Amino acid sequence: MAGRADRARISAMLARAFADDPAMAWIFPDPAERARRLPRLFALLFDDDAGGMRLVTANGEAATLWRGPGEATTSTLAILRQAWPFWRALGTRIPRALKVSAAIEAHMPPGEFWYLHIAGCDPTAQGRGLGRDVVKAGLDRVAKRWPAYLETATERNLGFYRALGFTVTDEWTVPGGGPRFWSMCRPAD
Repeated sequence: MAGRADRARISAMLARAFADDPAMAWIFPDPAERARRLPRLFALLFDDDAGGMRLVTANGEAATLWRGPGEATTSTLAILRQAWPFWRALGTRIPRALKVSAAIEAHMPPGEFWYLHIAGCDPTAQGRGLGRDVVKAGLDRVAKRWPAYLETATERNLGFYRALGFTVTDEWTVPGGGPRFWSMCRPAD
């Protein structure tokens, strides 16, 4: 489990992992701005997922941030409480980020499930099974009782998640010229 002491290194690693993610590239079209802002954004998301499950490999090369059943979305009140930190992280890109967030929420499945909110592996550590291990560690903790859900904007991730038992349940695009996403679910064991 990852704690507050892991926040900075996980946020920096996730920023590197998502540097070429289609959703992040749409929110921050300029690569330099994206590199500057993503660590702050992932630090906020790390904090926001404190009530769920935050897993990290021993050396911080891969991490997952999970939200528990009934906690998949962020309330408007919670967003308002974080208005200034989100402004610092997103700046003028808030409208695009809100479009992505609203589209994600609109495609959440009904019922209760564990939501794999964020999964990332440092690009320098990819291909060693670390990402798979950290996702599987989360599934091992929840899959006997609960289904799991995620969405990805990276088509090459589909095979990775299929190998872990997820199936594509929907394909959709963020309105206003945004990126394409795939919703994926994995039933409880």
